[in-house]
Amino acid sequence: MTEVAVVSSDLLRLRGLLTATGPAMELRSPVTGQVIGELPTSTPADVEVGAQLAHRAQSDWAARPIDERARLLLDFHDHLLDRRDYFVDLLQSVGKDRLSAANEVLHVALTARYYGRTARRYLRSERGEGILPLLTRVDRHYVPNGLVGVIGPWNYPLTMTISDGLAALVAGNAIMLKPDHQTPLVALAAVELLRTAGLPADVWQVVHGRGTVVGRELIDVSDYVCFTGSTATGRTVAAQCAGRLIGCSLELGGKNPMVVLEDADVEAAADGATRASFFNAGQTCLATERIYVAEHLFEAFIRAFVVRTEAIRLGNAMDFDHDMGSLINHDQLERVSAHVDDAKAKGATVLTGGRRREDLGELFYEPTVLTGVTPEMECYAEETFGPVVSVYAVADEDEAVARANESDYGLNASVWTSDHDRGRRVARKIKCGSVNVNEGFAATLGSIDAPMGGMKDSGLGRRQGQDGIRRFVEVQSVATQTGIPIAPSHGLDGKSFTSVMTGVLRMMKKAGRA
Repeated sequence: MTEVAVVSSDLLRLRGLLTATGPAMELRSPVTGQVIGELPTSTPADVEVGAQLAHRAQSDWAARPIDERARLLLDFHDHLLDRRDYFVDLLQSVGKDRLSAANEVLHVALTARYYGRTARRYLRSERGEGILPLLTRVDRHYVPNGLVGVIGPWNYPLTMTISDGLAALVAGNAIMLKPDHQTPLVALAAVELLRTAGLPADVWQVVHGRGTVVGRELIDVSDYVCFTGSTATGRTVAAQCAGRLIGCSLELGGKNPMVVLEDADVEAAADGATRASFFNAGQTCLATERIYVAEHLFEAFIRAFVVRTEAIRLGNAMDFDHDMGSLINHDQLERVSAHVDDAKAKGATVLTGGRRREDLGELFYEPTVLTGVTPEMECYAEETFGPVVSVYAVADEDEAVARANESDYGLNASVWTSDHDRGRRVARKIKCGSVNVNEGFAATLGSIDAPMGGMKDSGLGRRQGQDGIRRFVEVQSVATQTGIPIAPSHGLDGKSFTSVMTGVLRMMKKAGRA
């Protein structure tokens, strides 16, 4: 392992990017259990200081032309790809396999390029239709919110912290970022790279520590909040934002279904299920945890899926020679183990996996496939957020859709079929914010023009696409009236004005006007 050298050599430099004067917190490798260094934590006073600096810098940043702000993102794109391996190494130090780590770097580059190319289209002022043609002009302007608070998760410490910030940044906002306390170095390195690309230092502030210490204070100083994490914490964030009458976007939990229709290619579906269920050790908001397979394909699918699952290589080397890394911490390991043990005790069958792999490290757990999972089992409806998936046989398409929708969550789903038109029709029946046809989650996640977010208990708002940047601005309407007022005038009394306007409305409807 080279991970300790990778992060230790940079620790002192990255520490200088923090707004933090509180007690030091150890950083521990989930792969080896070793302490790899420590960082100071932030206090509520630090959050206030950082907010003041960010607010002062934001007005100058927002005054810059959109094209200049967009150019920063395009330069960052190039810097990030130039330093790809460095960031992949950092991401592997928090337990990822190398492919998962590399995909995270590529996703952030995609996001930077997308908003660097599309910011002008989404943010430039637009003309609207006035109430009276030629006499009323309406302009719509997109005004930055101000200071955007970003609270990031541990499972995607680069893309789920930096990508939201990039969209907010190019929209003219300043950022206050609190990365997860277990994975701060990745975000700090990215902020350092943004400064290298030309970002003024005070525009992006970083605080460090547990959410219970600085989370509430961060929300109190923000004008908009992005949160990625659990549904329970998301409700608390939403309530605090509502109390301040500020907006928020929340990407929360998921119990994501996969539907394998009777005309699906079994081998392709099994391949897709393996990627979708066990990518990043299942610690992915979009990961598949429930698979519904047409009855006559069930046995063939199970055979193909188990063979592929058993071929997954677990490991901790800094290379592409293994497919799955470790879990993030002991709490996550205990949750995964408890879900599997509970299912076994209540009658479920473990087709493969179901064991800790302490020979590889404290936090490794085998990819696990279950059948016979029933509603009284914890893993039936609760999110596991680990390498565990349950497979069920269904009679037909209607049952598959009904079972897929039988959840309080609605984040991501997939449909597998040889008929793409049918796949898209079925996808529209599933109550999830994103649905992929013949792919687990990468098609929507990688298509940055596709809005991403949850329905039901999976959250509010969308990242990516137009929705992903417009959430960071307020829409201001400016109307200019020419010639006559929109009121009784020129000898018209109220009754006459009402009659004239009634005729005007009828005429404009006949003319096809909106």
